[in-house]
Amino acid sequence: MRDEALKNSGKALDENSLQELALRYVSRYATTRHKLKSYLFRKLRERDWSGDRSGSLEEMVETMVERFSELGYIDDALFAKNRAAALTNRGYGKRRVTQALYQAGIEEGDDRQALDLSDARQWDAARTYARKKSIGPFAQEPADQDRCRKQLQAFLRAGHSFDIASRFVFAKPGEEIDAEV
Repeated sequence: MRDEALKNSGKALDENSLQELALRYVSRYATTRHKLKSYLFRKLRERDWSGDRSGSLEEMVETMVERFSELGYIDDALFAKNRAAALTNRGYGKRRVTQALYQAGIEEGDDRQALDLSDARQWDAARTYARKKSIGPFAQEPADQDRCRKQLQAFLRAGHSFDIASRFVFAKPGEEIDAEV
């Protein structure tokens, strides 16, 4: 019953139709090799395979994804850098960036520039987060101990280090905080 619900009205896939799906996907979305593979395998599960069975589907999908990467349709390092920039601009810290890159399937070598970027922008990201959440120097009034604890936990969940988070959380409203101690 569940398998029938997954199948859509489309015809079973062959190599050309699978490649067309992949091209349409990479033209519409910024993606990674991992996400494209997942998409193609999901489509194969939903619509079945009607093509030649001479090779394994896994090898064919892997070859297609690698070819797209060589052609420049997919660039994991650029995706990682853009994701890191977007997250730090929204106020998230390095741990949160690392988690997002892991979930996107970015491999260790491709994440170097992105992690360097999040390191370089960690102070600005923390300032943005504090401003958005009205924490510390951006608050209207001093926070009590319980509220400070909750704000500190929120800062840590956003991926910031304890040192940076505590400097913002325990600052008085309107206080100027320098990046260096």
